[in-house]
Amino acid sequence: MAESNVRELEHKSIPKLLFKYFMPAFAGVIVNSLYNIVDRIFIGQGVGALALSGLSAIFPIMVIMMAFGMLIGVGAGVRVSFNLGKKDFDRAEKVLGNSFVLMVVVSIAIMLVGYTIKDPLLTFFGVNNETYSYANDYLDIILAGSIFHIVGYSLNNLIRSEGSARVAMYSMLISAGLNTVLDPIFIFGLNMGVKGAAYATVLSQLVLCIWVIAHFRSKRSLIRLRMRNFKVRKDIAWYIVTIGFAPFSMQMASSLVFGTFNVQLIKHGGDIAVGAMGIVMSIAMLLVMTIIAINMASQPIISFNYGAKDFKRVKQTLVISLIAATVISVIGFLLGELFPRTIIKMFNSKDADLLEIGVRGLRIFLLALPLVGFQVITGNYFQSTGKAGLATLISLLRQVIILMPILLILPNYLGLDGVWMAGPISDTLSAIITSFFLMREIRKLNERIAIQKGQTH
Repeated sequence: MAESNVRELEHKSIPKLLFKYFMPAFAGVIVNSLYNIVDRIFIGQGVGALALSGLSAIFPIMVIMMAFGMLIGVGAGVRVSFNLGKKDFDRAEKVLGNSFVLMVVVSIAIMLVGYTIKDPLLTFFGVNNETYSYANDYLDIILAGSIFHIVGYSLNNLIRSEGSARVAMYSMLISAGLNTVLDPIFIFGLNMGVKGAAYATVLSQLVLCIWVIAHFRSKRSLIRLRMRNFKVRKDIAWYIVTIGFAPFSMQMASSLVFGTFNVQLIKHGGDIAVGAMGIVMSIAMLLVMTIIAINMASQPIISFNYGAKDFKRVKQTLVISLIAATVISVIGFLLGELFPRTIIKMFNSKDADLLEIGVRGLRIFLLALPLVGFQVITGNYFQSTGKAGLATLISLLRQVIILMPILLILPNYLGLDGVWMAGPISDTLSAIITSFFLMREIRKLNERIAIQKGQTH
C-alpha cells in the first residue's frame, strides 16, 4: 500500500471507496470459491456421484483448515488496519511478522495432527466404505499442502487489509485460474481422478503462497515482511488471536454443523443426499462469499476510521454495506428458487436421484437467504471494530446455538426435509436477535457523531 491508500481511507467518498475495494474483493472470493466448486463439477461429471459424496463428506475438514487461516489472517488483518489508522507503521510490521510465523507453526501442527487422527475424522464426518477411498485419497494430498493453503490465504487477507485490494484480487485470480486449468488436465488428461483434483488444488495454493510472500518482500507494500519481526511476542500473538477468534469459532462451528448435516443426511437420505448437500452448500457458499466480499471491502475502511475516531465514515460504510448485502441476498434467493434444476445439472447431469434430491434441497435450504446478508455484515462490523465477543456471538447464533438443536430434532419428524429446513429456520430466528444488536450499535454511532458534531461548532 502506498501513502495514497491512507489518504483514501481518510478522505475519499465512502461509496466510491467501497466500490473500489469491492470489485477486486468480489473477483477474489468468487474465484476462490471456484476451488471447491470446480473440483466438484469435474469430479461429479468425470468420476461419479459417489466420488462427489466422498469429497462432500470431507468438506468439514477443509473448513477446519480455513478456520485456522482466519484465526491468524483475519485477526492480523484487522490489527494492521487499526495500526495504519493510528499511523503506527512499526507496530503494523510487527503484527505482520508475528502472524507469518504463527501461520507456519499452525500449518505444520494441522498437518501432523490431521494425519494422526485422519481415520476417526473421516468416520465422524460421515465417510463410509463406499466413499472412503475417494475421501482418503483427496485428504492425504490436501493435508500435505496445508501450509500453502493457510499461509497463502492468511497473507492475502493482510494484503487487502493494508489497502492493496487489487493485488489481493490478482492473487486469487492467478491461483484459482491455475486450479481451473489443472483440474481437467489431471482428472481427465492424466486419468488421476480424485487425486488429480487434490494435486491441482495444492499446486495452485503453492503459487498463491509464493505470490503473497513476494508482495510483502517488495516495494509494492508499505509494510514489509522482515526477519527481525519473526520472534513471536505473547502480547502481539494475543493481540491477533483475540480478534481472529470470532471468524475462527464460526468456521470451527461450521465444521461441526457440516459433519452433523452429513450424519443426518446419510441417516435420512443416504450417500446421494450427502452429494446433493455438497452441491447445495457450494451454491450457498458462493452466494455468501459474495456478501463476504462486501465485508472484505468494508473491513479496512471501518477499522481504519474507527481507529481514527471518524464515526460518521464508519456508520456510512456500515449502512451502505447492509443495503448491498441485502440486495445480493435477495438476488441469490431468486436465482436458487427459479433455476434449481439448471444449477444441479452443472455438477452431475446423469444421476436422476441426485437431481431430484438436489433440486428440492436447494429450494428449501435457500428459503431464508434474504435474511442472511445483514447478519454477515453485522458480525463483520463488530469484528472490524474490535468487539470480538459480539462478533463471535452473532456468528455462533446462526451457525450453532440455534441451528444444531433444530438439526438434531427436526429430521426425526420430517425426515430429509427436516434436514433441509434446519438452515432457514435458524437463519430466521438468529436474524431477529442480530437486528437487536445492530440497532443498538447504530444508536451508539449516532450519539458519538452528535457529540463530535457539537464539538466542532
